[in-house]
Amino acid sequence: MKDVPLSDWTVVGRKSSHECSGNMKECYAVIFSSNLSKDPDGYFAAASRMEELAKQQKGFLGIESARGEDGFGISVSYWEDEEAILAWKENAVHREIQKLGKEKWYSSYSLRVCRVFREYEFTKEPGVS
Repeated sequence: MKDVPLSDWTVVGRKSSHECSGNMKECYAVIFSSNLSKDPDGYFAAASRMEELAKQQKGFLGIESARGEDGFGISVSYWEDEEAILAWKENAVHREIQKLGKEKWYSSYSLRVCRVFREYEFTKEPGVS
């Protein structure tokens, strides 16, 4: 894991909550960590398109993403079950973008699928330092 100062991070898409949070029910998280290549032309438009497509998939609950100026990023998508994740993996448009990612946009990536069975949250009240 790279040590990147928080000032270098840019949040590219974040939902402060997802349907897995709050009144906690079990769900699954797909953690996608990646390093962009030197020429990410077209990447951000494709990533936005993939998020919109994922939102239409049965079982999609939400996504949180951030990417540093050095090109290292992490996206965590939340899903109802493993079947929903597998269906997303096999989506034809998603497969095309995966292929382009390997050929053009990523110098490396890793993907982890996890079961979320517990969650804790903290939100500071406005005006409290």
